[in-house]
Order: sequence, then C-alpha cells, then structure tokens
Amino acid sequence: MLIRSFPAGAFGTNCYAVASGPGQECVVVDPGMDAVEPLARMLAEDGLKPVAVVLTHGHLDHTFSVLPVCDGYDIPAYLHPRDFGMLSDPARWHGPQLAPLITGVRLPDPSEVRPLDDGAVLSLAGVELTVRHAPGHTQGSVMFSVDLGEAPGLLAGDVLFAGSVGRVDLPGGSWDAMLRSLRDVVLPLDDETVVLPGHGPATTIGRERATNPYLAEAASAPTGPGL
Repeated sequence: MLIRSFPAGAFGTNCYAVASGPGQECVVVDPGMDAVEPLARMLAEDGLKPVAVVLTHGHLDHTFSVLPVCDGYDIPAYLHPRDFGMLSDPARWHGPQLAPLITGVRLPDPSEVRPLDDGAVLSLAGVELTVRHAPGHTQGSVMFSVDLGEAPGLLAGDVLFAGSVGRVDLPGGSWDAMLRSLRDVVLPLDDETVVLPGHGPATTIGRERATNPYLAEAASAPTGPGL
C-alpha cells in the first residue's frame, strides 16, 4: 500500500493519496485549501492517477479544492449526506475563522456528490476503504479503515489527532456525539492501527489509548441514551 500526503493551505490540512503502489490509480482524501498544484506534483512523483475524492467531512479546510480536483481529473467525490449542507450553504456551518474564505469559493452541488454510508466498503483504485461514521466534529464526520499491509490504517479526518480530538464548537458539532464516536468507533480498534489524521503527525490507536486524555474520558463515559 502506498500513502502519500502533504499539508494543504493555512490550516495545514493533510491531503492524502492512497494507492496499491507507484504508477497505479489512487484515491484522493480531503483536498483542502490551495491543494490543486501541490496535489498534482505529489501525484506526478509516483505516477498516480486519481479515480475519486473521498471527504472525511464537509468543513472548507478539507473541501476547498474538491471541485477543481474533481473537474480537473473528471472524477467523483464522496461525502456523508449529513454534511451535504456544508456544500450547499457553507456560511451556515463555518465559524468566523473560515468566514473570509467562503466568499467566492465554488463547491460541488450535493446532487453531484456520492453519499457515504456507515459500514460501506468502497472498492476504488485497487484499495478498499471501510466507512466509519463518527459524528461529533460534524454530523457527517467519517473515518476510513484501510489495510496498510504491515498494519491496519485509519484515515481519521478531524475525529482523532495525536494527543487530541476534533473541535466541537462549530455548528453541527457535539461533545456528547464525539464521546460516543470515540467510545464506540475509535476505542474498539486494534492498538496497532496507524492513525492518519486530518491535521498533524500520524500516531497509533495504542499510543492514543495510553496518552490521549479525551480517549480516557470516552472510555469512562457512562452508557445510556445521552452517551
């Protein structure tokens, strides 16, 4: 398995390309701000040909370049339906930090975006991505499980970072939902799972289980209708 990445734009959003090997087709994950040209350079280095864009959620720092990338390579985009509103009305779902970016940005019409369903297995470019719906950061946040060969992998978006988790203070965010996702989706994963987050360095589930205070809180959270 070949994973390539670079931090895109002012927010340093990790944009990934996932392929079975050099010179093969690939899946692009989260092309954020100013990602078009660095993505093209990264793909050219390994002779990769994109066949789809998959989005971990709908925030602009992860979707900013999705339309030019999809149009440029004539490929589809995938997003969980709970985040379709971020494409059709981005101003409603983004805080003041991202507000200046909204004017003039072009995003796909949701009718042109393919939906991601929890538990679905996407077979794209010789790669299988298992969709794990994990709301909290946004209502439609997902992670993608992928077999890296030497270990399981998790494209975690903004659900889980090294030492932290995604913010929940923007519209559509929920700390209760985040705790449920951490408890029910993240914590059951194998310790060897390599976490490839939306921002910052890679980590492992084992390392985060041992050191991440938010996972510790999720592990001790009561079960029930609220959590």
